[in-house]
Amino acid sequence: MPAVPRTRPVLRRCAGAGAVALALLGSGLPATEVATTAAAAGDRQPDLTRFYRQKVRWTACKDGELPKDMQCAKVTVPLDYARPAKGTLDLALSRYRATGKSQGSVLLNFGGPGGSGVSQLGQDGKEFMSLTNGYDVVGFDPRGVGRSSPVSCGDGPGQSSDGADADEPPDAAHPQALMKALKQLTVRCTRNSGPVLPHIGTVNAARDLDVIRQALGDRKLNYLGFSYGTKLGAVYAAQFPHNVGRMALDGVDTLTESLAEQGVAGARGQQTALDDFLDWCATDLGCPFGQDRRKAGEAVLKLVRSLDEDPVPSDFGGPFTGQDLVDAIGQGLYGKELWTKLERALSSLVDDGDTRGVQNFASGGAALPVGRGHNGGLVNSSDIPVDNLSAALMAINCADDPDRPSARQLTADVARLRKAYEQASPVFGRFRLTQVLLCYGRPRGTDFIRDEVKDVSSARMLLVGTRGDPATPYSWTVKTAKRLGPSAVVLDNRGDGHTGYTSSRCVRAKVDDFLLYGTLPADGSSCPADGDGGAVTDSSG
Repeated sequence: MPAVPRTRPVLRRCAGAGAVALALLGSGLPATEVATTAAAAGDRQPDLTRFYRQKVRWTACKDGELPKDMQCAKVTVPLDYARPAKGTLDLALSRYRATGKSQGSVLLNFGGPGGSGVSQLGQDGKEFMSLTNGYDVVGFDPRGVGRSSPVSCGDGPGQSSDGADADEPPDAAHPQALMKALKQLTVRCTRNSGPVLPHIGTVNAARDLDVIRQALGDRKLNYLGFSYGTKLGAVYAAQFPHNVGRMALDGVDTLTESLAEQGVAGARGQQTALDDFLDWCATDLGCPFGQDRRKAGEAVLKLVRSLDEDPVPSDFGGPFTGQDLVDAIGQGLYGKELWTKLERALSSLVDDGDTRGVQNFASGGAALPVGRGHNGGLVNSSDIPVDNLSAALMAINCADDPDRPSARQLTADVARLRKAYEQASPVFGRFRLTQVLLCYGRPRGTDFIRDEVKDVSSARMLLVGTRGDPATPYSWTVKTAKRLGPSAVVLDNRGDGHTGYTSSRCVRAKVDDFLLYGTLPADGSSCPADGDGGAVTDSSG
């Protein structure tokens, strides 16, 4: 999921509702075993010299939607690191130049997986201008994402290329029909994504990071990653420990939990965030669910179920379902600064049947073309597939996860899983369940992350965990820090919302001090929630 909460709608390019929309959070698509580090890959390594000798050439961005003071460029990487002569990919870059004395570049990854770093840096660059005091601030579109050979799964909203109705979600209560629908989705994704799909995933994306680092002229990688971007940073540190410069990881992802475990934790966190939102909403006379807090929770669930049974027309080419609403609400719960806008959007839906406000949370109102595969060169922003974010999220998560349930396991477990997810969240459980199902029948992903990303011998890294984070629980920060070993330094953010950099003055100051000046807080230090007062303290709680 995009990690940095924003006041504008989150850009989620989703191709319709139903089977695809149901699967947007934390699921996976076909991916072969991706390359691991040089040490793990074998004795004789392919020659990557030509990739490491390139230099970035910055020019004015041709995309009229990007700020005029932003520059754009590309870096070329192997399609397959094991066979670099078999093809290449161009990766899109963007930057704001340093205003002070530059000490190189700091790369940003905003999360997802599947979020475009180029477009998000353009939209939210003001949040990171303090870093230009010492760095060129660089965003990038990872392989398969945005302008970098974007993957896609569909031919357009509502109707798939094989004639299946994409607005009719597969029912977990009927495993055989579900498995058939998943196989059809696999075929569509393979057909529409092109040659990058088998080579997508975090391990290869981390190798791309090292090529980008060298092309930028940096001896070490300085990096700020949010949510999924923390996993990418950790994998890089495991592969290239001696190339790690100053690395800050905010909203720390898990390295070990299965997709099923992640999904339950995510559903539980989102339900807690929804409960907090309804506590706030019920005190406002304008709350569309009324002022009775208990009845407000029941009203949300009733609305979701009603829209699943009887979707309403939307302005974006297909019916608007209850699962589309769940997606939108989840986006609006990422930060308290979004709550007022979410309340207004829900009021328009409840009072007038107007879906535009809630759909803007889920999709940003995007109506872009679908993909047909790409030859490795950059695509124009206007040609990014409408479902790229969701397709890339699924592809990357599946490429990173080695678990593959058999048909027998899936049939035996689906009822139990459905119950566990619905217990974790009556509202979000169904939406999150599909993440554990979508890898069925597809090549297993890499086991490198789960088995090898540990005891990292890199420079010290700053890990920020937020106590009230609905997407990446604070416990993941603690577990990941322990797994990474002495190189990990934890900053405990006592606030709420997903990630801390854009919502906590204390966290921002501590991260900036580290990235700009190399000053780390003590391990176990904490930041108070904004408004509580006080400075950063040493705390082991």
